[in-house]
Amino acid sequence: MPGDFDQVARLVREAADWLRASKDTDQWARPWPNRAAHRERILNDLIKGKTWIAWDGPVAAATITVDTEEPLNLHEQPIWPARKRHQPAVYVRRVVVSRNYARMGLGAGLLDWAADVARRVHEVAFIRIDVWTTNLELHAYYEGQGFSRSESRDPGELGDYPSQALFERDVQRSAPDYRELFTE
Repeated sequence: MPGDFDQVARLVREAADWLRASKDTDQWARPWPNRAAHRERILNDLIKGKTWIAWDGPVAAATITVDTEEPLNLHEQPIWPARKRHQPAVYVRRVVVSRNYARMGLGAGLLDWAADVARRVHEVAFIRIDVWTTNLELHAYYEGQGFSRSESRDPGELGDYPSQALFERDVQRSAPDYRELFTE
């Protein structure tokens, strides 16, 4: 819902502040590609029903965006290489957990939920995510969640697109444990 914009924006801002203060990455150091376009992307995903929020009562604890359309850079070029685009997938992005809920398994649960939705609803074999290129700890996190590094496009083709590290996971790897954390 568009009315949830402030909640999602708060989660992203909180994550950006945490990344700047505690991680060796430039991820979200500034809104990409700029503040207005960043806000528009979040709002469009909310309007289109692609963004989900995990609530703890009235508190937004985490968010994930689930999309059947592959991500594009600013020049409308697909992020994933042509060879991979022939395999239908569900794409996740903006997976953010509030620091107050860190280490509770919410991120892993949201990824398992997205894999389950991809399998049950969209009948695809993979969930994919493009990850901030310089955030090596985040790369390791996704590998720990069962994602495999995928071939990327030539970085020069995508210009300044900041998330050129590509990962995918077979949807069969999802665990139904997420249902213990939240209900749909």
